[in-house]
Amino acid sequence: MKAMILAAGKGTRVRPITYTIPKPMIPILQKPVMEFLLELLRQHGFDEIMVNVSHLAYEIESYFRDGQRFGVQIAYSFEGRIVDGELVGEALGSAGGMRRIQDFRPFFDDTFVVLCGDALIDLDLTEAVRQHRAKGAIATIVTKTVPREEVSSYGVVVTDDSGRIQAFQEKPAVEEALSTNINTGIYIFEPEIFKYIPSEAEFDIGGQLFPRLVEEGAPFYGIAMDFEWVDIGKVPDYWQAIRDVLLGKVKNVQIPGHEVAPGIYTGLNVAVNWDKVHVEGPVYIGGMTRIEDGAKIIGPAMIGPSCHICSNATVDNSVIFEYSRLGAGVRLVDKLVFGRYCVDKTGAAIDVQAAALDWLITDTRHKMPATPPAEHRAIVELLSVDGK
Repeated sequence: MKAMILAAGKGTRVRPITYTIPKPMIPILQKPVMEFLLELLRQHGFDEIMVNVSHLAYEIESYFRDGQRFGVQIAYSFEGRIVDGELVGEALGSAGGMRRIQDFRPFFDDTFVVLCGDALIDLDLTEAVRQHRAKGAIATIVTKTVPREEVSSYGVVVTDDSGRIQAFQEKPAVEEALSTNINTGIYIFEPEIFKYIPSEAEFDIGGQLFPRLVEEGAPFYGIAMDFEWVDIGKVPDYWQAIRDVLLGKVKNVQIPGHEVAPGIYTGLNVAVNWDKVHVEGPVYIGGMTRIEDGAKIIGPAMIGPSCHICSNATVDNSVIFEYSRLGAGVRLVDKLVFGRYCVDKTGAAIDVQAAALDWLITDTRHKMPATPPAEHRAIVELLSVDGK
């Protein structure tokens, strides 16, 4: 069976992570989110997979290649061009990307599934396809019911009693929402869908294709299913996803490494004297990371591989990417550290290099910075707030 993963977006709402990592490659405890999608597709018999790429396309293609080691076949459709010797992404929109593939050579010749490449899901795709076919649908959105107080964060799908889609509401106010079923970015289509998508044009599934289907009265349905869905649409979503994995709330994601104590997992060759640090799980510490004496790590927390947590530093409810050095005495609470950026759980970022704070957080591959002047130490308070 055939499927498509949408992977061409720039991921602007997940910056600064997506400056150097495309959204489908964002790691969930060292494993790209798109890899979990491939595992799910393979489990349900979808083994021929198209991926549209644009922003940082090489990162995706070089990791997944032709899909052999993941038990599937993968091909890529690049959206963009070469300018002055550099690849420049020019995404065609989600529906436009589908159409480009079909125009190259008809690939989607039977019921097919389209997934956004930036979500963790645990869905019975086999059952979803069965319901789609039973309704005689040309297109189906898999929806999920959320508490009414949360509807303003999502796109709401309004259906009649038979499940036929009548309208959409984009992030409506709670009192104005006509439904509590939201669009999860999981779609099932028949090949006839291409009658509604123009060739060689930027065209979006949610913003253009779906309203056209409603307007023309096409057999277009929403099916509400109960499943795990962790959307990584914004930096706070990613921060929450890591927390949920560490707390065991995402059942299809296992914490890697070796459990050295209850709730404390490490990769290979972590340098730490467990008698001289304070660690409260759940915590994951990546391989070749050094934790100096006096450090305190309070979970849920993730410290990536090849990091260095200096003496008396604190990592509390935070996520630290690989090759990060946290200076002595620094207290990191409710933060995400990615390269030169320190991000709080609302998504607000500090560029520690531009702010001359790189003596607090730096790259372990750089020479250890000299001890900062005494007047600089007051700036530690910038990164030591408790998220209040």
